[in-house]
Amino acid sequence: MAWLALVVGVGVLGPWLPLPYPPATPDLAHIAIPPGWGNSAAAHYFGTDPAGRDVLAELVFGARELLTLSLPATALATLLGASAGGAAGFWGNRGLALPLAIGPLALAAGWWLLALPYWLISSIILLIISFLIFIYQWKFARLGPRRFAGVTLPLPLDSLVLGVATLLSAVPRLVLVVALAAGPPLSTSQLLAVLVLVAWPDTARLVRAQMLRVRVQPFVEAAWASGLPEWRIWWRHALPHACQPLWASAPLSLAGLIGLESTLAFLGIGLLPTTASWGHLLGTLRQEPTAWWLVVGPGSALLFTLLALQEVARQLSGLHSSKEYFNKTASDVTAAHLRTKIK
Repeated sequence: MAWLALVVGVGVLGPWLPLPYPPATPDLAHIAIPPGWGNSAAAHYFGTDPAGRDVLAELVFGARELLTLSLPATALATLLGASAGGAAGFWGNRGLALPLAIGPLALAAGWWLLALPYWLISSIILLIISFLIFIYQWKFARLGPRRFAGVTLPLPLDSLVLGVATLLSAVPRLVLVVALAAGPPLSTSQLLAVLVLVAWPDTARLVRAQMLRVRVQPFVEAAWASGLPEWRIWWRHALPHACQPLWASAPLSLAGLIGLESTLAFLGIGLLPTTASWGHLLGTLRQEPTAWWLVVGPGSALLFTLLALQEVARQLSGLHSSKEYFNKTASDVTAAHLRTKIK
């Protein structure tokens, strides 16, 4: 926790720290020099890379890049995966029904996105059909059979979520990210979207498996019996319990995305080469193989960060297991006490 606090503090306070050199500013008089601790106020304390950029400044602003890219990507991927997995495990394939008008609307959207033949005319026709069905079911239900007026389409949510997650997981994560990010350099928001796309399936599968266990618990059945709306049951009662394992898995997800972003930067894929990143620093070693300080600085920062996140995940996992064991033991003792009183 002390190391992670140091990384966060350096990343937040980076622009206000008294660094001898700003990031991405080459010092052409000192190219690929080792660390120096001279009396000069502008000494390169951690050395410079083959482009003359100060390694200390790159390390500081590389920590800031973690806070602006890897951390938001983990938060968004966790939020998306928890919502998708929780909904898939709670409603399954037939628990969530949509109005009949959604069918032609979805077909029109798919026809337009795939650019199938006569996509414009077909999309307009399907939109008109969808609009007519909606008007009929909403306003003119008394003019026709009531059974048709109440027809809905079951949404196979579980199959959709598992299918998309399996499709994304079938390709190795690094290969998929390289394929998506190859080409011109991406902006921070575009790379953030790519990282979220490849990271959410693991969270979705974890929350879905937990939701399958939670939705049959007595407190969820009691909520159903009390007549609460199903969306309220899912949001207020089932989903918080299904998301409890995320306290232990989120640090591991963050560690994986940090490693993935650093690998992309090392390969020169994703952000601009002038962006400060620990992976970019490691990548400059190819230009100067004897510059050992280009490995020690960013390599140590990456190693300590990943080990710290793994240790936090291990501690949180132990706390979660102890809490579950305590709750189960307390429940068993209470049940045994009630059985004794009944007898």
